[in-house]
Amino acid sequence: MKTPLVLLLLGLGAAPLFAANDIIPRDEKNLSMRNEVQLAIDKGLAYLKTQQKDDGSWSATDPNHPGLTALPLMAFQREPSGKYLKEQPAFMQKGYAFLRSKAQPDGGIYSQGLANYNTSLALMALLNSGNPKDDPLVETAHNFILGQQARGMTNPSLDGGIGYGPNGTEHAHPDLDNTLVALEALRAYKTAHPSAEVAAGKDLNWGAAIEFVTRCQNLPSQNKESWASDDPANKGGFVYFPGETRAGKTTRTDGRVALRSYGTMSYAGLLSFIYADLKKDDPRVTSAIDWLKQNYTLDENPGLQRAGLFYYYHLMTKGLAAAGLNELNLPDGRKIDWEKELGLKLINLQNTDGSWVNDTGRWMEKDPILVTSYCVMALEIIYTRL
Repeated sequence: MKTPLVLLLLGLGAAPLFAANDIIPRDEKNLSMRNEVQLAIDKGLAYLKTQQKDDGSWSATDPNHPGLTALPLMAFQREPSGKYLKEQPAFMQKGYAFLRSKAQPDGGIYSQGLANYNTSLALMALLNSGNPKDDPLVETAHNFILGQQARGMTNPSLDGGIGYGPNGTEHAHPDLDNTLVALEALRAYKTAHPSAEVAAGKDLNWGAAIEFVTRCQNLPSQNKESWASDDPANKGGFVYFPGETRAGKTTRTDGRVALRSYGTMSYAGLLSFIYADLKKDDPRVTSAIDWLKQNYTLDENPGLQRAGLFYYYHLMTKGLAAAGLNELNLPDGRKIDWEKELGLKLINLQNTDGSWVNDTGRWMEKDPILVTSYCVMALEIIYTRL
């Protein structure tokens, strides 16, 4: 029998967590909260619907990135009742057509850069288009992502990870964020094709991916990189890629320089381990959860203040749900019902037009379509768990 962790994992990696006709355990004391969450979801989806461009795309920032169209499509697909997934209305069909128009000869689905990120998100959206004609495109996108796994890098600590891919940014090497979205897409593909035989050489080297993620963690017992720190402020958390953090550095009492762990990448690390099927009692998993408990907050993205705040909320929801954590026992003795706290936080932050947006623009979070997609998908997960 599958464990609840695996069941949650499979749901997060594919279409909505539960189909409309599934029996979902309900606690009647959460009825009012569920209704408020559903209302926020409905308002967010109504906003997104009004923002679609004539060509089927969604983006307030850059139409050259099909991933910014895939995210709203997934938000509609994962609406708790399943109505959009079942009906696949015309506006969603236009979105799928836009994604198809960005297919490249190399198998990727992208336009100008960020090839892995865009392809991974587009693959997840097209997996649930309901159109069997998308199967060949999904297959070539799957193989494209597999081909992005790093091997034989000059810096061997980067082997096993995945980066932006062809025509990427100045960082032409793997990072934890790109590795996460690739692992999520590959896991979604496996979930959608449970009986398919994986052809020789057509699967990821999952062991190498795990080792790359491990080399992004501040955990010297598992990560032998010289920068890895076991000081309480950083132990168990993650950085952007081996040897690089976006949260700054600190000098330890022994004179060594430590790279600070931070919120978004620490949830990315936890999710990557879960997608790769690490056991929940693995010290890398338990240490990641310990860091996240120690640094639990809804006021900022730990280590980065408001930069990437809504992506942090998005990854927090997926990470804690996938880990099967309904309540967080914090080091100070508090017990946190994180689903209700985060649900209320997102409801309070929603604008009157149904959108969400960050006042800090880092990582495109002044794009209300991107941020609204993050928030709607987070609330959809929370709804299923109330």
